[in-house]
Amino acid sequence: NKRLVTKGTLGTALDPLRTIQNCKTIPLEKMKLAIFAALVSAAAAFTAPQAVKQSTALNAEAGRREFFGTAAAAAIGAFGVAAPASAVVDYEALAYLGGSNVVDLNNANVRVYLKMPGMYPTVAGKIVSNGPYASVADVYKIKGLTEAEKGVLKKYESRFTTFSPSPDYVIDRINNGLYR
Repeated sequence: NKRLVTKGTLGTALDPLRTIQNCKTIPLEKMKLAIFAALVSAAAAFTAPQAVKQSTALNAEAGRREFFGTAAAAAIGAFGVAAPASAVVDYEALAYLGGSNVVDLNNANVRVYLKMPGMYPTVAGKIVSNGPYASVADVYKIKGLTEAEKGVLKKYESRFTTFSPSPDYVIDRINNGLYR
């Protein structure tokens, strides 16, 4: 009561030349059991789900219990929801980050100073690395600033301003991730 089944799934042009040694025997009972299991699982996939029975009890205890259960779930849901984030969409000093002639020393990126000959990269790097500054005059107190670099700063002093440092822009002062 045994049946011969070949190992390969797709035949080749040399199939007639195969010998009996390349064959494997599978008991017929196991084959029948596998086919039966496949048919039962396929049939079960297409059966309709059984209807759920609902109780229509009219007693006050069940109604009260259901009401408080629903109210408790609603209260947890109402207080568990996170409040919307209120992000600053328009930074009031955005123009001073490189969009105008005046530059904010505390928040502007190092590349803004490319527009000012002599500033980039040395003096600009020292400015963004040593902030924040309370006033424009504080920029002259940078340690290691040479007289020539102070002269370049003096040349552009009228184009500088200081606003309070904003965490959104301070983090990108040295490297904003823009590369050529």
